[in-house]
Amino acid sequence: MNALQALLLGVFQGIAEFLPISSSGHLLIFKDLLGLSEVPVLFDVILHVATLLSIVLVFRKRVGGIFASVWRWLRRKHDQGDADNLAIVRVGAVATVLTAVVGLAVERVDLSARPAIVAGMFLVTAAILVVSSRFKGSDQFRSLTLRHGVIVGVAQGLGVFPGISRSGITIGAGLASGMERNTAGEFAFLLAIPTILGALVLKLPELGELGSAVPPLSLAVGAMAAFGFGVLALLALMPLVRRGRLAWFAAYLVPAGILGLLFLR
Repeated sequence: MNALQALLLGVFQGIAEFLPISSSGHLLIFKDLLGLSEVPVLFDVILHVATLLSIVLVFRKRVGGIFASVWRWLRRKHDQGDADNLAIVRVGAVATVLTAVVGLAVERVDLSARPAIVAGMFLVTAAILVVSSRFKGSDQFRSLTLRHGVIVGVAQGLGVFPGISRSGITIGAGLASGMERNTAGEFAFLLAIPTILGALVLKLPELGELGSAVPPLSLAVGAMAAFGFGVLALLALMPLVRRGRLAWFAAYLVPAGILGLLFLR
């Protein structure tokens, strides 16, 4: 893999990780088109980690607040001002466990050699976005319950399928569970942090294989592109989530899915 190829993949990862169009699906298809199907999955995970840093930067105030609230809770000095952050941790822990269980089962279905099927999944994501745009919940962070965590966690686990947008299905599940739009969007992106870190741990054994397939410069270029474009995508998407405009992305996913079904093998 050369630096230009890594740059292209990093740009698409940064954009597609947060815009509800499936980063994993696009990476798989683009690697197939670029003749890079043999690149280890760990490369994809590294790009995901770069976008994780985008989340930390954009939501730095919330992430810092969560750590501070947990610290006060451990010292038994928390108060009502910590209610939102502690609810995120409690419900997020349930969602993360269920994501791991469902995601590990889904991961056994290998679609790396079937890009046409992955493209077909774009149509599923489009349907999810259109349906979820009709929900208008009112639950905010401090009113979240384990029910919200179960619904969102299972949905995020299904988002492991390439072509199913993790952000799209997770935000959609949050809306369907009754979350207010801004809450559903922020919770979905914060939930990506433990999910991506877990995927990194699982794929670390492939580190030696990655080093032989992707030069350090290419890896660095791809990661920096994913981080930079991830920040831009997050800043662009949150206003659309608040206004209930996720269905707009179906206008891209439907023709992309159809073309993929027609022309990919």
